[in-house]
Amino acid sequence: MLQKKSLTASAFLSVVLLLFAAACSSPGGEIEIFGHNLEEDIRILASDEFEGRAPATPGGEKAVEYIKSRFTEIGLKPANGDSYLQPVPLMEVTGSNFSPLTVSGNGEDISLSYLDDMVIGTYRMQEAVSIEDSELVFAGYGIVAPEYNWNDYEGLDAEGKTVIVLVNDPGFATGDDSMFTGNAMTYYGRWTYKFEEAARQGAAAAIIIHQTEPASYGWDVVRNSWSGTQYGVASKGETERLLAEGWIHEDPARNIFRKAGIDFEDALVRASEKGFKPEPMGLTASVSFNNEFDFADCNNVIGYIEGSEYPDETVIYMGHWDHLGMVEADGEVQIYNGAVDNATGVAGLMAIAERFMQSGESPRRSIVFMAVTAEESGLLGSRYYSENPLFPIATTVAGINMDALNVYGPTRDIVAVGYGFSELDEYMKRHAEEQDRVVKPNPYPERGYYYRSDHFNMAKQGVPMIYANGGSDYIGRDEDYSEMVSQDYARRYHQPSDVVHDLWDYSGIHQDLWFFYSIGNELANNDDFPNWAPESEFRAARDEEAGLRRN
Repeated sequence: MLQKKSLTASAFLSVVLLLFAAACSSPGGEIEIFGHNLEEDIRILASDEFEGRAPATPGGEKAVEYIKSRFTEIGLKPANGDSYLQPVPLMEVTGSNFSPLTVSGNGEDISLSYLDDMVIGTYRMQEAVSIEDSELVFAGYGIVAPEYNWNDYEGLDAEGKTVIVLVNDPGFATGDDSMFTGNAMTYYGRWTYKFEEAARQGAAAAIIIHQTEPASYGWDVVRNSWSGTQYGVASKGETERLLAEGWIHEDPARNIFRKAGIDFEDALVRASEKGFKPEPMGLTASVSFNNEFDFADCNNVIGYIEGSEYPDETVIYMGHWDHLGMVEADGEVQIYNGAVDNATGVAGLMAIAERFMQSGESPRRSIVFMAVTAEESGLLGSRYYSENPLFPIATTVAGINMDALNVYGPTRDIVAVGYGFSELDEYMKRHAEEQDRVVKPNPYPERGYYYRSDHFNMAKQGVPMIYANGGSDYIGRDEDYSEMVSQDYARRYHQPSDVVHDLWDYSGIHQDLWFFYSIGNELANNDDFPNWAPESEFRAARDEEAGLRRN
C-alpha cells in the first residue's frame, strides 16, 4: 500500500507562516471566477490516484484518459483525425561502463573521471560508443549566428573532431549590450544549442566547459541531471545527434588548456571578441561507454475549436500534463504529485477551452488546446509536436504556454519570460492594462528561462510564444508575503510536497486565466501574424514561412 507524507517539516512550517501572514492582511478587490471546474480538475490531476503522472506509467495513462474525457465533455474536436491523441515515441537511454575521458598529447595523459570531472552520453541508438584519439578543437562559444555576424566554426572542418565550447554567449561574458543581447541569454547560449550546432558541423563529440555563473547552476546540477536514465524521442531525428555529448568541470578544463599551452583566461577573452577563429589544441580525446535502451509510446492530448473563417490558421494554448511519478526512498514510496507543476496549467488549459466553447461565438481562426507529455524529461512532447505538427507551422499564429500557475493570490504585475522577444509584448501590455496590471520582464534574463519550457520548441520553428505568470506584487500583501511565497514554492518545486493545500488562493489563477483568454481571443479574431523582434534568433524561421500565409 502506498503511503506518502503530504508535507515535509519545513513545508509545514512555511504553511504556518503563510497562514499567519494571510490572517494579518486581506487581498483587495474581487477577482471574477474564470472557470468553475478549475479547482476540481487541479485536485483530480494532482491526486495520489494519478501517481505523479509520469509518462508511460499507469498514472500517466490515467492522466491522459482524464484529459481526453474532459476535452470530449467540453466539446473540442479531436486534432489527430478522430483521435485526441498524438503518440510520442519515447526512448530511455541508460549508460554504463563509462571509461575516463583521456586527453593525450604534449606529455603525460590527463584522465577525467565520470561524474567528478565530466559527464557524457549519447542519444544515438548505439549499444557501444567509443571515441578514440579524436582531435580536440576549442570552438569558443560554439555559435553560428548570421544575424550577429558571428561564426565560431569559420574555416573549421569539424568532421570526426571533438569540440570544446563555453556555456552562455559573448553578450553575457562581456556585459556589452551591443553584443548579442547583453546580459540576457539568447538561445545560442543554451547548452542544447551547442550540441545541435556541433552536430550540424559534423563533429563527433562536443564538450561544454561548466562555469557556475554563466550556466546559472552548479556542477552538482549537471552531474545529477546527466547521470542515470536519460530520455529522448525515438525517431529518425536522433540519428542526427552527436556521437557523444558531455560537460567537463572547470578545474580539469583549465588543466587541458594548460596542457595545450593555451592560457585559459586569455582564451575566454578571445572567444568573446568578434572575429574569433576555432583553435586546434594539439591534443586528442578518447572515451567509451555502453548503453541500454527501452522504448514506450506516450501521448500528447490535443483538441481544437475550428475557426469559422480561417480554420487553417491556429492559435495555441499549451501546458504539460506530466510530472515526476513515484520514487521509493528509505522503504517508503513518495508521490511527486505536481500540483502547481503542472496540474494548474492543464486545468487552466481546460478552463480556457470551456470558456471559449461556452461563449456561443465561433472564433475566426482555429484555437488548439495541447496537453503535452514528457516536459520534465526534456520538453519531449512539445518537441515531437513541433517537428510533427498536426496543424501547419506556417499558419500557426502564436501561442501561450501555461506552466506552474500562480496559486498565492492576485497580483498587480505580470512577469513575462522573454519580454522584448516579439510583437506579442504589445498584446500583453494591452490586456494587462485592462486588469490594471503592468507587465515586467523576468528579473533573471541571464538564466535563459525562456528556453526551459515547452513553448520554446514552437519558438524554434518560428512561432511567437508567450510564457508569463502572475508576478510578485501581491494585492493586499506586503513584501514579506512575496518573499515567503518565493521560499515556499522553492521548497515544494519537484518535491513530494507540491500538493494542493489550504494555503492556496485560487483568485491568482483566475486573474491570470482572464489575461491569457483575452490575448488568445484577440489573436483568434484579428488578422495579425505577430513576428519576432528583428534581432531575434527565431526571426528567420518566421520570415521564411510568410509566403505560405494568406495575403
